[in-house]
Amino acid sequence: MSLVSDSALRRALARARDGKALDVTEATVLLHARGEQLDALLDHASRVRDAGLKAAGREGVITYSRKVFIPLTRLCRDRCGYCTFATAPHKLESLFLSPDEVLEIARQGAAMGCKEALFTLGDRPEDRWHQAREWLDAHGYDDTLSYVRAMAIRVLEETGLLPHLNPGVLSWRDLQRLKPVAPSMGMMLETTSRRLFEEKGQPHHGSPDKDPAVRLRVLEDAGRTNVPFTTGILIGIGETVQDRAESIFAIRKVAREYGGIQEVIVQNFRAKPDTAMRGLPDADLHELAATIAVARLVLGPRVRLQAPPNLVDSEYALMIRAGIDDWGGVSPLTPDHVNPERPWPQIDDLAARTAESGFDLRERLTIYPEYVQAGEPWLDPRLFAHVEALADPATGLARADAVVEGRPWQEPDGGFAAAGRVDLHVEVDTTGRTNDRRDDFDHVYGDWAALRERLGTAAPSTPSDVRQALRRAASDPAGLTDAEAVALLGAEGEALDELAAIAVELREEVAGDEVTYVVNRNINFTNVCYTGCRFCAFAQRRTDADAYTLSLDQVADRAEEAWAAGATEVCMQGGIHPDLPGTAYFDIARAVKARTPDMHVHAFSPMEVINGASRTNLSVRDWLEAAKEAGVDSLPGTAAEILDDDVRWVLTKGKLPAKEWIEVITTAHEVGIPTTSTMMYGHVDNHLHWVRHIKLIRRLQEQTGGFSEFVLLPFVHTSAPIYLAGIARPGPTAQENRAVHALARILLHGAIPNIQCSWVKLQDDLCRQVLRGGVNDLGGTLMEETISRMAGSENGSYKTISELREMVEVTGRPVRQRTTEYGRPTSERLAAAQASDGVCQSVRRVLPMA
Repeated sequence: MSLVSDSALRRALARARDGKALDVTEATVLLHARGEQLDALLDHASRVRDAGLKAAGREGVITYSRKVFIPLTRLCRDRCGYCTFATAPHKLESLFLSPDEVLEIARQGAAMGCKEALFTLGDRPEDRWHQAREWLDAHGYDDTLSYVRAMAIRVLEETGLLPHLNPGVLSWRDLQRLKPVAPSMGMMLETTSRRLFEEKGQPHHGSPDKDPAVRLRVLEDAGRTNVPFTTGILIGIGETVQDRAESIFAIRKVAREYGGIQEVIVQNFRAKPDTAMRGLPDADLHELAATIAVARLVLGPRVRLQAPPNLVDSEYALMIRAGIDDWGGVSPLTPDHVNPERPWPQIDDLAARTAESGFDLRERLTIYPEYVQAGEPWLDPRLFAHVEALADPATGLARADAVVEGRPWQEPDGGFAAAGRVDLHVEVDTTGRTNDRRDDFDHVYGDWAALRERLGTAAPSTPSDVRQALRRAASDPAGLTDAEAVALLGAEGEALDELAAIAVELREEVAGDEVTYVVNRNINFTNVCYTGCRFCAFAQRRTDADAYTLSLDQVADRAEEAWAAGATEVCMQGGIHPDLPGTAYFDIARAVKARTPDMHVHAFSPMEVINGASRTNLSVRDWLEAAKEAGVDSLPGTAAEILDDDVRWVLTKGKLPAKEWIEVITTAHEVGIPTTSTMMYGHVDNHLHWVRHIKLIRRLQEQTGGFSEFVLLPFVHTSAPIYLAGIARPGPTAQENRAVHALARILLHGAIPNIQCSWVKLQDDLCRQVLRGGVNDLGGTLMEETISRMAGSENGSYKTISELREMVEVTGRPVRQRTTEYGRPTSERLAAAQASDGVCQSVRRVLPMA
């Protein structure tokens, strides 16, 4: 270990003493502390830990979890130089533990008072070992994670132990699949050192799942999915001291931004025989103590910090002085399969050693008390009863008198019972929303300050000549470069008029002069949602004054009303309500089709598709085919926002990544379900993001041909959380709206014939301006538009046919009612629509008395 000067150490210790924020350089310096300087460092870390425990109501308490270790499989696709857990198929009697073996371990643990079932296994062994693939196929599992999920449910139902899942690298969708079966999950970050991953001979070389960028993405995705997550660092594997500091800061960044890191483990390397690193020395325990102390100072008082007690020899007091507040999982039954040469301490002995340092040892659950007491969105409702049976409601710790027994794992009660402000779709135009923001505004979206850091500064785009770009747009619309398209988005005055004229010519070529609209009804069946979209003012907690959920009968009633008013389409979307059953979306579609068999069901965004697939444990393709069979005719291509994850993760905490949106949409097209495509713009994005988004939409259309239209959705800022937090701008300007509608027509020419503006989000005059610049469609009469109105749109929740015609009349263009597929409605539908003026009576605004 390289040395640092005494003066640098004194300065860093003084800053730690005074409670000042440390940077990476100072943390690196402090990692060198030894002797008296280490003693001072430990004192500072202890003080921070004690403050955190006092704030949490657990002053003088160090926790642990009584667990069993379930090594589901020792096969792994990685080749880490220090690991004795992973092995080859020919060395195993059985490739995977059988269900009976899993349950036997869990039952024995439950009988001994254990409450946690720690599932440990190698990363995706079927990708490396054909034997693993064959075992899974023979036993009816699509992949290892499907087996993990099934065994977690069996453990919950038959033993009552709470699963903690450590299956390695997980995708955002994997986390969605597994969250309903496990109160917590985990994966060690280990290190952010790319050298250990990239250089031949280093411990992580040849192990695809040890890429630091991949592992950091898992931590972020866990936070986005509201999964209480355990992570940590492994010291002594060849990383530098600065690598350690950088790893701690990387964890802090994720913890601050998402709030989902429930504990951080600082683990010391122990050399093991029969490994590539068997000859390396063990990490020094004073080095471990210094690392724990620096982690405590950097991570702060609220993060729970752990050192595995079987790896610290007899230095329990040293680790407590360093700032830990948890000993991790300790098993009275099973060995530590990752460190089999290091037996767990007896729990009574651990309690005595803890007491010697002045602390009480208390048992916790696998999900930490803060998340137990917070409940939603951190704990899936299907796990409420299991956790509630074992948790002390006053502290969130384990109940001493808890009976560990199996309980059903099932959909939560509630289903489609009507609840809350079910008339919000009407009242939003009269009394309006109750508050301008949710009661949990300060924490449900993550840390606003950390979000500002993520936003950073947009890279300047390469300037391009507007005149040259206009010439290219006129001669070769699809051939515009990114720089030329960005230049056109900045067009003003005569140049903007010329851009609009080019778009008009292209519109006339493919769509004629008609302005179309559909008579439809939006049915937002619930606004209860915990996804954490920072642009959304529609989502509410179930306890908020404006929260509501419709019953199936109410959904069907509204569809029937719309049909009577001449509608040919219902557009149905809702919040990601944790209580809705896995079949909710199918039930909704069937209810509408049963009441109005000829109604076109345009329903469920890609986010809802992923939610439905996760809840039912179906693949996206199988889910979409089932939805089609249930009556879904097309999907809205919403939840796209901007298809760039750098923007998406500022806009939303937990919505699906761009690649997931693309997969849902392309799969829908492949199974014969058409979709719309959308872009929400004018918030934290820039013009280059718009151009790349539109070009991506074109590429997808060229692959599948499944988009019916492109809908431009300007950001409505007034009640949007990200605007109220001072991060987003107040939507696009009028010039930008004109330019982007025209540019969309140009860039999508020859691919998507229909460009739609949103009258809900644009004033009538601006709608007329974009109609003079490439737009051929106005969307629908809507009847009940609640989402934009909750965000602060002032353009009403519906428009009658007469109002649409009046808006278009001054442009001199003809107006035509269409179907969802841009066909012509039947004469019966046209007559019914004309009779109602396209809006059912129940939602119409009450005129003031004369």
